[in-house]
Amino acid sequence: MDLSMILQQLGGGMVKTVGIFVWTLALSLPLGLLISFGRMAKNKFVAALFKIYISVMRGTPLMLQLLVVYFGPYYLFKINISGNYRFIAIIIGFVLNYAAYFAEIYRSGIESMPIGQYEAAKILGYSKSQTFTKIILLQVIKRILPSITNEVITLVKDTSLAFSLAYMEMFTIAKQIAAANTTMMPFVVAAIFYYVFNLLVAVVMEYVEKRLGYYK
Repeated sequence: MDLSMILQQLGGGMVKTVGIFVWTLALSLPLGLLISFGRMAKNKFVAALFKIYISVMRGTPLMLQLLVVYFGPYYLFKINISGNYRFIAIIIGFVLNYAAYFAEIYRSGIESMPIGQYEAAKILGYSKSQTFTKIILLQVIKRILPSITNEVITLVKDTSLAFSLAYMEMFTIAKQIAAANTTMMPFVVAAIFYYVFNLLVAVVMEYVEKRLGYYK
């Protein structure tokens, strides 16, 4: 099998891989921020619940979480699951997992901000929401961007775990082609794709980090 045919067969899988990445990132980043608020809540019971959630999500394998999300409705509630649910389950599993990681990153950034900034904003008449959105948030984003970048790069590679639900993303298709044709070329192509994808992510995040730099 020549390279052009391999690329043609992997094309659909590449699109699905990018889809998992985009949907996960778009949903887990804002959800992670909300979870971080719950983790820092003054109510100890609420804070404890979110702490447990984060601990479970970070302490168990993502592959296991995907299997629970996919098979859970049937085993727990006897709800028949269809093939259409497969992609939804993958997105739910990825989002819940990565939101927990992002939540801890957000929390560390927010708690690292000097208390004096909050006090100064209060004196100037800012509300709590205005203080956070207009003063704190951009500084937090600048501080946590390297950690966010690391998680985003990991996400690119973790998309291959969708194979656990027999979802035909790029890595799954590459394995099938390699097995059927006894060739390593699909794995080489897949490796190049992941590397270029991660390189692109790193370049974009580096550009954003420079744009947020306060000093030239």
